Amino acid sequence: MIEHEVVLILDYGSQYTQLIARRVRECRVYCEVLGPEVSSSDLAAKKPRAIILSGGPDSVDREGAPQLPDGLLDLDVPVLGICYGLQLLARELGGRVEGEPTGREYGHADLVIEPDSRLFAGLSERESVWMSHGDHVAEAPPGTEVLARATDGVIAGVRWKDRPVHGIQFHPEVSHTARGLQVLENFLYEIAGCRGDWTAGRFIEGEIERIRQQVGDGHVLCGISGGVDSAVAALLLHAAIGDQLHCLFVDNGLLRKNEGQRVMEAFRSHFKVPVTSVDASEVFLKELAGTTEPEAKRKTIGRVFIEVFESESKNLSDEPLRYLAQGTLYPDVIESSPVRGPSAVIKSHHNVGGLPERMNMELVEPLRWLFKDEVRRVGAELGLMEDFVQRHPFPGPGLAVRCLGELVPERLDKLREADDIFISELRKEGLYRSVAQAFAVLLPVRSVGVMGDYRTYEEVVSLRSVDSDDFMTASWSRLPHSFLARVASRIVNEVPGINRVTYDITSKPPGTIEWE
Repeated sequence: MIEHEVVLILDYGSQYTQLIARRVRECRVYCEVLGPEVSSSDLAAKKPRAIILSGGPDSVDREGAPQLPDGLLDLDVPVLGICYGLQLLARELGGRVEGEPTGREYGHADLVIEPDSRLFAGLSERESVWMSHGDHVAEAPPGTEVLARATDGVIAGVRWKDRPVHGIQFHPEVSHTARGLQVLENFLYEIAGCRGDWTAGRFIEGEIERIRQQVGDGHVLCGISGGVDSAVAALLLHAAIGDQLHCLFVDNGLLRKNEGQRVMEAFRSHFKVPVTSVDASEVFLKELAGTTEPEAKRKTIGRVFIEVFESESKNLSDEPLRYLAQGTLYPDVIESSPVRGPSAVIKSHHNVGGLPERMNMELVEPLRWLFKDEVRRVGAELGLMEDFVQRHPFPGPGLAVRCLGELVPERLDKLREADDIFISELRKEGLYRSVAQAFAVLLPVRSVGVMGDYRTYEEVVSLRSVDSDDFMTASWSRLPHSFLARVASRIVNEVPGINRVTYDITSKPPGTIEWE
């Protein structure tokens, strides 16, 4: 098996923990997120090149607050503590941590940096960083050197002279810290000695070998949705096991315009990967008839999908299908694992729900260690067309969560046409790749309008476009007014039954990206 050097991140509950992981991956270094309750023996068994301690909402002296794993500092592995991580290190090694109000600091801060520091190499004497802390290190531990302070005097960077240990009070992982990525690169390359071998090509090579070892001569069932995750998973599996892979595409009647046709043409003609297509739209829409509540829609779609998938998969192969492929990504693994912090309660494993238990199959998850941007890079390396690689995220329940109110064919057709006009105009204007996600929403309201000499009373479409790096937060896209006017005009004139178009200017938070 191909092994990558690994950096371990201990999650102390920071809202930015996944962002730390993504930034480390951007430095071409493989990393994993673990809970702080992990034992030092388990840490050592992973042979980490370095360990990063995340921030967190706790105070280090609070009873029950998460602490350093016993024996962590005896591993002789480079350690970087961020915010709460720095405070843990300082308290553990003889420093003093004070609570608010004296140390409370949120937002931008200016850093004054001491020269000749490897951690801050390449940075200016003054740098703008992002602070988010209530406590702070009031007195540095014995045997340390203070590398940086905020202009208000708060210790912001510390190095232990006799240990490969550093700590910083600010957050280098967020974009608000101007040179944060440089700080992480300095730690990973200059202090921890990482090689930076985490590339798409090496991942593909290693994953193909891993799949072959797991599957052997068994046969694998893989559901194709048209999204980049399932497409990349299928291509990886096909490269590894060839005709032992059996792909199934279920048209649930909730897809975008011409999506089923596009998916089948891509896999059959371009990639030469056999895919069986099933049109189950009537079944889904019949079960969804009269359902308007969002969660009820999701549950119904999940239940019917399992029933259809289970029934149709029996006809795919003469050989028993022993394995089920899922496009699980690393954020899914983090969010459904029992690590400490807000990620622990976000969601359970969501890709196919109860399907593995019902079908008695073993999971194959070729993407479970990747973030979305890494999946795109792997897809490009595998030759996946740009249309697939750069496709905006599409929710699992499809148009069901963008067609608010009752789901009937006529309303879904209106939404498809409006959405297609919006997306095609974004592509034509060269804007599609500059926004993170864009789509149309059909609202369950009607408005009065005038078309020609006639009064109309028809449905309303809202356009939604957001900018985001990680989809944890998002701001609404400032699309040109002339562009929005052209899209609205086309929708009203070309889509029967729609006479009004609005533009959603709500950011996340307080809103969500999807409407339901």
